[in-house]
Amino acid sequence: MSIEVKGLTKIYGEQKAVDQISFSVNKGEIVGFLGPNGAGKSTTMKIITGYLQQTEGNAFVCGTNVNAQPIESKKKIGYLPEANPLYYDMYVKEYLGFIADVHSVIGHRSSVIEKTINLVGLTPEGKKKIGQLSKGYKQRVGLAAALIHDPEVLILDEPTSGLDPNQIIEIREVIKNLGKEKTVLFSSHILQEVEAICDRVIIINKGKIVADDTLSNLQNANKNNQSVIVQFKENVDESLIKNLQDVEKAEQPATGNWKLETTNPESVRKQLMQLSLQHNLNIVSLQSESQSLEDVFRSLTSKDGKPE
Repeated sequence: MSIEVKGLTKIYGEQKAVDQISFSVNKGEIVGFLGPNGAGKSTTMKIITGYLQQTEGNAFVCGTNVNAQPIESKKKIGYLPEANPLYYDMYVKEYLGFIADVHSVIGHRSSVIEKTINLVGLTPEGKKKIGQLSKGYKQRVGLAAALIHDPEVLILDEPTSGLDPNQIIEIREVIKNLGKEKTVLFSSHILQEVEAICDRVIIINKGKIVADDTLSNLQNANKNNQSVIVQFKENVDESLIKNLQDVEKAEQPATGNWKLETTNPESVRKQLMQLSLQHNLNIVSLQSESQSLEDVFRSLTSKDGKPE
């Protein structure tokens, strides 16, 4: 396993930021690490990277104990923190050369820098000072610095924070490509981004792991929140829809369109077909919809539907 966390706990004064959590990430996995603000995401990542000392438990990177062998473990990790630390007065290549020296990158140093610049899409801005770059390109510099020593594991804390939609898509593609050869653990508040990149998600809330599964399993776990989406060509009387059996909630986003929450989507679909025949209605589309990651996230990190 590339990342292994066992019984990890971090206490600040009287507050448990991380509370006896355990998980592992295998080589070649891209895992989304999610949670509300203050849930313990960044603290966990800092412990794994060796930037922060845990109170209890252990963290291993590629079999190396982060505490017992800090230098060896750091050689295997590329880390992009949420607050991307950069020297704005340095040129891009100059800064990456400095980071390469820190990691003792030897042999073909210039070609390694050029390769990394190309990999993260920095080529057009490669000759500028970092302070002259846009937010998106500064993020790319941070990502390049995390990659310069060709680590086996990437820890990315909010890698697309503050980027515009186009920049987010570009960085997303870089991460997906990196995940083909490396292990990637990254946090994000943009749930659509996690859905687009990850097959597996770990959700932490109040310092505890509340979910660790594939995205599809999490979305299908709670059958009580499935929906049936139907679009009629005609405007349908509300009473006909709300009288259907097994419908717990009915919403009408637009004329002729209905979103029906149900515990039995198959039954509701059959009733809708019967309804269309009985009242001479035309169904344009009819489909079931699993929970979105947002639905899963809210149900696991909130109380009575209200975020805590």
